[in-house]
Amino acid sequence: MAGAGLRAAARRWLPCRGHGGPRASSSTPSCPGCGPPGPGAHCPSAPRSAPAPAPAGGAEVSAHLWARYQDMRRLVHDLLPPEVCSLLNPAAIYANNEISLRDVEVYGFDYDYTLAQYADALHPKIFTAARDILVEHYKYPEGIRKYDYDPSFAIRGLHYDIQKSLLMKIDAFHYVQLGTAYRGLQPVPDEEVIDLYGGTQHIPLYQMSGFYGKGPSIKQFMDIFSLPEMALLSCVVDHFLGHSLEFDQAHLYKDVTDAIRDVHVKGLMYQWIEQDMEKYILRGDETFAVLSRLVAHGKQLFLITNSPFSFVDKGMRHMVGPDWRQLFDVVIVQADKPSFFTDRRKPFRKLDEKGSLHWDRITSLEKGKIYRQGNLYDFLRLTEWRGPRVLYFGDHLYSDLATYQDAESQQVLAAWLKERQELRCITKALFNAQFGSIFRTFHNPTYFSRRLVRFSDLYMASLSCLLNYRVDFTFYPRRTPLQHEAPLWMDQLCTGCMKTPFLGDMAHIR
Repeated sequence: MAGAGLRAAARRWLPCRGHGGPRASSSTPSCPGCGPPGPGAHCPSAPRSAPAPAPAGGAEVSAHLWARYQDMRRLVHDLLPPEVCSLLNPAAIYANNEISLRDVEVYGFDYDYTLAQYADALHPKIFTAARDILVEHYKYPEGIRKYDYDPSFAIRGLHYDIQKSLLMKIDAFHYVQLGTAYRGLQPVPDEEVIDLYGGTQHIPLYQMSGFYGKGPSIKQFMDIFSLPEMALLSCVVDHFLGHSLEFDQAHLYKDVTDAIRDVHVKGLMYQWIEQDMEKYILRGDETFAVLSRLVAHGKQLFLITNSPFSFVDKGMRHMVGPDWRQLFDVVIVQADKPSFFTDRRKPFRKLDEKGSLHWDRITSLEKGKIYRQGNLYDFLRLTEWRGPRVLYFGDHLYSDLATYQDAESQQVLAAWLKERQELRCITKALFNAQFGSIFRTFHNPTYFSRRLVRFSDLYMASLSCLLNYRVDFTFYPRRTPLQHEAPLWMDQLCTGCMKTPFLGDMAHIR
């Protein structure tokens, strides 16, 4: 979450790819982090023969294509080892921007899914409660009760086209990733998806989500709380389609989102968590360690959450202790984000410990006091916290082969296309069978990934990752190649498939 004067630190997005090179065989010497040398070597210094120029004859051309295809096939398989998902270091912090913690004097936090990490067991309860609200209060068919929550169905960052009842993954350039469009619980054929969007996979900008993921016809599901909502939406659509029931897509979408909202507004989720904090709140000791460490190093802390004070107070007492408010310089509850960041009209109100509102005018934000609502403009004015001094943590954001015309060359291309599709399926299944990775489509970053990079400086598995770094540590984003830098990519450096002037001098560029 980002606002004027606040740097954003987004968390709870774990990429499922490792950040080192493929593991080297124990029996083969290798360069550290580069993998074993050989035909598919990953090290620029690994011995290899110079690439032969493409022959002119038809048979020679075909043989050359087959050889190039086999080389690239081996390379891609080397780059995608079976244990690829186990290479992730969940304790690491990933940088989208250069951030020096030495310069950070003020740390801000959201509460839900930031200070308080919730167990996945909460999702089926949200799903079931909202499902029952649809049946009992919105008079939806009883048959909907047969559906249970499937935690493996959806991923964060998906888009939902309300008028087409399509749940799908969209890349950073507004293209639908084929094979990831679902209507209800059933996949939609690629041809139908293309036809639905006028013969293209591209969705016009005016249809896409707005700044907070709420477009005129397409909604993006950004936070972790949206997983039960996507599952319920898909189940309800599946029931209506399976029983040939006519429905208005907009009405169905609104009813489902309202039912999910009711679970929160009526306090059901708060009740479940308060009744069994040991079950639903995770890593409370790590949250305490992070906050205590920051305060011990002279940092100032603030909390801005949409949750009510009574709920936050019980959770923080469970994780930190009865004196948790002494760690924070400012505590703001029921902030009504995201309008907190944009609407200047809502003033701060002071609360007592029983939740009663005070009527006095707020001229300063005092340590140990509790404030409700307010807005970012007054927050910055009253605290004078702004710029790189402030770091805020929250969970919500917002072909290779040329085409030759002889028959054998077409066979090479067909084989490559088939192999590419198989690899795409394998890669997709490593993350999620329906939608694949949160961060990537086949070629491009997802729309979710684009927003993550745009609005956050850092992202990590949980707040406790901060414990693995000094409080004066500087994070640097990795250098990633631009498209015009493609000849310098690792696969091309290693296979020598492209001749680049001064390649030896540029081999250190990654």
